[in-house]
Amino acid sequence: MMSRRLFCSAFIAAGVLAITASHAQERFITVSSTTSTEQSGLFGHLLPIFEKLSGIKVRVVALGTGQALDMARRGDADVVFVHDKAAEEKFVAEGFGVKRQEVMYNDFIVVGPKADPAKALGRDILEGLRRIEAAKAAFVSRGDKSGTHAAELRYWKAAGVDLDKAKGPWYRDTGSGMGPALNTAASMNAYILADRGTWLSFRNRGELGIIGEGDTKLFNQYGVILVSPAKHPHVKQADGQKFIDWLVSDTGQKAIADYRIGGEQLFFPNAKR
Repeated sequence: MMSRRLFCSAFIAAGVLAITASHAQERFITVSSTTSTEQSGLFGHLLPIFEKLSGIKVRVVALGTGQALDMARRGDADVVFVHDKAAEEKFVAEGFGVKRQEVMYNDFIVVGPKADPAKALGRDILEGLRRIEAAKAAFVSRGDKSGTHAAELRYWKAAGVDLDKAKGPWYRDTGSGMGPALNTAASMNAYILADRGTWLSFRNRGELGIIGEGDTKLFNQYGVILVSPAKHPHVKQADGQKFIDWLVSDTGQKAIADYRIGGEQLFFPNAKR
């Protein structure tokens, strides 16, 4: 009886060790990225293709761009994939990233009530924002230090609106990702700056529609950076670089271009090789 128990215990222990070894041997990288790449469905389209070709799993942590870069600064990611060029260049200049490479672009849009109470409809983003502020029409901000939030603040400043003085009940800071912020805007029937990719994949639109688009200022560039192994020696440099190389390759760029919702392309590849 004792020998049988010992055999069973040894068998179970061997099984646990085998499972542990299997997980330990799994190749994966961690990518800190903006919420728009995940909430738009892009990663759901891209990652299975890359994983099948490379055998490398990609674990995505979707945050606002500022938070994604902070995560990478702490060494908690191998690659960062975001959309705030100035912040990305600062990240590299400070030695936290190896090199910034452009991957793709789309654009920002102003979404708002179809009735457009602020009369903000049009191509001029700055004039639209001035009208929203003048009318004190409900406006939802992500307020999360994301790339979209950083762009929004630049647009308000360029429009000559001092938010420190102008903020009031009409302006709602949410501190949330793009999807939740759009849900708030839909529930309030409010205006919001959004990236087109997330908007196209968003279904809870209520009475919202696109109010402002087409201004060249609304261009939205995405970049990818390998986290510096000099700063953080545990960074998976080889596998992280394989992911970056694939994103900017002809195959990766085609995969980005092929992602569509309702026949509409969400992101446009523009890697420079």
